[in-house]
Amino acid sequence: MDTYTLISLGIYFIAMLAIGLYSFKQSEADVAGFLLAGRKVSPKVTALSAGASDMSGWMLMGLPGAMYVSGMPSTWIAIGLVIGAFFNYLLVAPRLRVYTEESDSLTIPDYFEHRFHDHSHTLRIISSIVIVLFFTLYTSSGVVAGGKLFESAFGMSYYTGLYVTTGVVVAYTLFGGFMAVSMTDFVQGCIMFIALILVPVVAIFDMGGVSPMLTEIESINADMLNLFTGFSLVAVISSMSWGLGYFGQPHIIVRFMAIRSEKDLPTARRIGMTWMIVSIIGALAVGLTGAAYISMNKMQLGDPETIFIFFSQVLFHPLITGFLLAAILAAIMSTISSQLLVTSSSLAGDLYHRFLRRGASQGEILGVSRLCVALVAAVAIALAHDRSSSILSLVSNAWAGFGAAFGPIILLSLYWKGMTRLGAISGMIAGAATVLLWIYLPIEVDGKPLSSLMYEMVPGFIVATIVVLLVSKITPPPSNEILSRHEKVENKLR
Repeated sequence: MDTYTLISLGIYFIAMLAIGLYSFKQSEADVAGFLLAGRKVSPKVTALSAGASDMSGWMLMGLPGAMYVSGMPSTWIAIGLVIGAFFNYLLVAPRLRVYTEESDSLTIPDYFEHRFHDHSHTLRIISSIVIVLFFTLYTSSGVVAGGKLFESAFGMSYYTGLYVTTGVVVAYTLFGGFMAVSMTDFVQGCIMFIALILVPVVAIFDMGGVSPMLTEIESINADMLNLFTGFSLVAVISSMSWGLGYFGQPHIIVRFMAIRSEKDLPTARRIGMTWMIVSIIGALAVGLTGAAYISMNKMQLGDPETIFIFFSQVLFHPLITGFLLAAILAAIMSTISSQLLVTSSSLAGDLYHRFLRRGASQGEILGVSRLCVALVAAVAIALAHDRSSSILSLVSNAWAGFGAAFGPIILLSLYWKGMTRLGAISGMIAGAATVLLWIYLPIEVDGKPLSSLMYEMVPGFIVATIVVLLVSKITPPPSNEILSRHEKVENKLR
């Protein structure tokens, strides 16, 4: 690896650790400070933190790779994600911010228990198990991506990549907590934003402009420029349904709980959606320009998902190459840090504190939270040692699992005062079970498994919603105390 590239990456890693140290000194020394930064996060940090933790490595590797292979039809997933993110800001963010502060909830399981006055703790247990299970696997997929990035781009050992990526993330998450995660996400979001504009623009100029690029694409396959190539309603719904997942992603919606006021959310929405739309367009452009560039220069690319890495190495000075590769690391690390924090909060606050040490002090819970960050990271590294692990399938399944198990519960609990505790429990189990059955049932249609015909998010979300509605209708109505709190939240939002 070039010395200049190493210098850029070294500066990036030092900056992330410095932010973690700064956050450690600025954060309040209690659980609320560690998990939600005392609910004092600014709108711009909230917006870019939510975006960076959401997008992960797929923004700079997966999406450009899909665009490189199939062209415009790949944009349906992106369209669904943009719509889903917008409605997440519009429908979930303000109500969840007010509700969680009103009930003094620091985590999603915390919110479920307080929202339904679940004295049996069933909702907390089930939701915590779902979070720990899926996020440990989700975190592992990010660690694998980091390892492969170090191997393919830097010529280093895959296993070295695992430990370097995870080590830096754990260091700043362990001490700085949510403040460190949010601040590093903000910086990482800025890096990703600049990189996703810079790379396709430079590549297009190198090819002589947009017209020669489009001409080259048409010579490869004109259908790549047609959004409706291979169009089918089921395929489009399946792709766009990724947007439904936003309503149930703990590492994203927890950002709404930490913003300093619900009145700041419109500003956060404008910043976040602008960042997301520009970044996604840039990612799609990387893939499309990559297909034209490789063809025009009679070159070969072994793995389509490495087109961003390829561009960073052939079009730029090594110092800039380091910055662009840091953008991929930023995408990977921002998501890993968010997932580590949410998982550790469930282990320490929702399970350890509630069931093992109810009398634990704030300092003890904070210490256990930090220990859990390290433990979850260790398990993720152990899983990542199996290089045959499929990153895409792990992410896809976890996204669908959270979306179906939590999405309908979050939405209905915020808007429907008649939703009951048993309705929430039944819906959560039904959503998660439907996703798993849709993936693993040995049923085929025309020789294809169910998950290849329709993304498991769709049936999971539908089944969970129906179950919540039906069970809530046939079970005893919510107590007056629950209804009173719901009305109080409604009044505050008016």
